[in-house]
Amino acid sequence: MTPYIGDTAYPSSEPLKHGDWRDEFDVKGYVVLKNVVPKERVLYYRQKMLDWLGSFDNGFNINDRSTWTEENLPWSFKNGMYLNYCAAHEKYVWDAKQEPGVLDAFAKIWGTDELIASYDTVNITLPNAAEMGGKKPWPHVDQAPERNGMHCVQGFINLSEAGPKDGGLVVMEGSAPLFEKFFKEFPPDRTKGPLAALHYDFYPFQDEDLKWYEARGCKIVKVCAEPGDLVLWDSRQMHYAVYPETDLIRTVIYTCYTPAAWISAEDLEKKKEIFHKWEATTHWPHINIHSHGKHMIDGKLDPLEREEPLEKPEMTDKLEKLVGLKPY
Repeated sequence: MTPYIGDTAYPSSEPLKHGDWRDEFDVKGYVVLKNVVPKERVLYYRQKMLDWLGSFDNGFNINDRSTWTEENLPWSFKNGMYLNYCAAHEKYVWDAKQEPGVLDAFAKIWGTDELIASYDTVNITLPNAAEMGGKKPWPHVDQAPERNGMHCVQGFINLSEAGPKDGGLVVMEGSAPLFEKFFKEFPPDRTKGPLAALHYDFYPFQDEDLKWYEARGCKIVKVCAEPGDLVLWDSRQMHYAVYPETDLIRTVIYTCYTPAAWISAEDLEKKKEIFHKWEATTHWPHINIHSHGKHMIDGKLDPLEREEPLEKPEMTDKLEKLVGLKPY
């Protein structure tokens, strides 16, 4: 099977000069935009997120660390990312994703304010996440090696301090511009191994691959940010997450937008169906439209699962366009 690669629909891999933060983004493959969300809004979103985690009546108490166990928490991917329970569609999540500074950043990247949103989710990583079965770093990119040029920019709204030892994003700085060069030298084998079973917009790296990038001037960087900052990275950028070494709880809201004109009629229908079920997808807004569905335990529906968010988003004309329910 050959993946659909619509090169003619996407920007060239040759960056333009803008005279602003986009130039840094093009060179480094990521950027931290400061104070994008006002501090009072940050505090509100963070509290709503922690209230959500404590809403399952499963024994978890944010004020009692002895309750911070897997048994008392809803299931999360890698002990932090909540892909189910309608988490992606809570009102506070969509309110945060519509913050003017967030939308403006993506509009600048793509050169249009007619955007379509991903249905990705939130991350609440507790300080003891590694003790609850944390996994080793898994450096990867979230764009198929067969796709040339920049097709997607991932991001999150940072709601907690993210210092050098706090949990958060790690990138191979400068790796995005070398994406095509690396895969021209090391083309992926899609016929065998784990890549044959994975969706195309993902590629895991081995230790020797990291050395290839480092030999060309790239370096591993723990991305530091303050509450209210917006962190953006090119999906061609090698990256992974690390667990906290401090007592701070990591709280972020993932956000990703691409031009609405890029989505096909078929994928738009899939997207609408998933939205009406209040389910989450990947961070891709216009392709790879696959629902994470409901969480199952031993073939049965997780009793903590929900049919709808605790607080549904306000379906304004703006939001209906952003989520793909209404055309521009």
